[in-house]
Amino acid sequence: MTHSPEAKSQGSAITIHGLIFDMDGTLVESELANDEIWRRWAEKHNLDLPHLLKAARGRRTIDTVREFCPPGFSAEEETTLIELQELEETDSVCAVGGALEFLRLIPADRWAIVTSNTKQLAERRLRAADIVIPNILISCEDVSRGKPDPEGYLKAAEALGCKPGDVVVFEDSEAGVQAGKASGATVVVVGQSPHLAERYGGHQISDFTGIKLLTSNEGEFRLDIPASRASPMGRETHRKSANASTRDLIWRSFRTRA
Repeated sequence: MTHSPEAKSQGSAITIHGLIFDMDGTLVESELANDEIWRRWAEKHNLDLPHLLKAARGRRTIDTVREFCPPGFSAEEETTLIELQELEETDSVCAVGGALEFLRLIPADRWAIVTSNTKQLAERRLRAADIVIPNILISCEDVSRGKPDPEGYLKAAEALGCKPGDVVVFEDSEAGVQAGKASGATVVVVGQSPHLAERYGGHQISDFTGIKLLTSNEGEFRLDIPASRASPMGRETHRKSANASTRDLIWRSFRTRA
């Protein structure tokens, strides 16, 4: 059975087979480290920091540097310098609320990470946050086109043995949400951005605290998002459902593979 994007946004039951996560801002709190590194680079080249930070969210470092690198400087060399700093800045890195507990609920062969970071940096930040490194980790080295292009999410879905429309993507940045939507996946926005879910027709949660993955008697999985963990936009959306009188739920079925 094929489900349209409209059906997904209305919260109807959808059979899906995998979960794919962005890393920075979705599973791992690394904004302080990232912002400090970009601040230094903006200061070095006299760039507008707010504009730079907005453009960098969710994208590969090389793509951002190519966009902002002044004439006379090598974008590749500047990217290398930034990535070396990123490897050193791990003191402030930690897991997003509830992420550790939620990931423990998912079978190892049912989830993946798609990140705009290098594989080395991704693994270092995951270890710093005490998050297990998944079997499938798609990094910037694994794609020819970074987010908002859907290449990474398409590769992760294929590696999971799933059709793109049979997975849920968790994202926090506009570039990432665009990539997830373009891949054909159902997208859940993580964090407090007031416009992303509304703009792109997805669901939104504040973090993973209290979110449960439940198994039914029919061997399916059900994603349970209580009202207290939904973002303000999410709560308003789900209040409109007649079936959400006591708490707001986004139901998703994860059918086990033989």
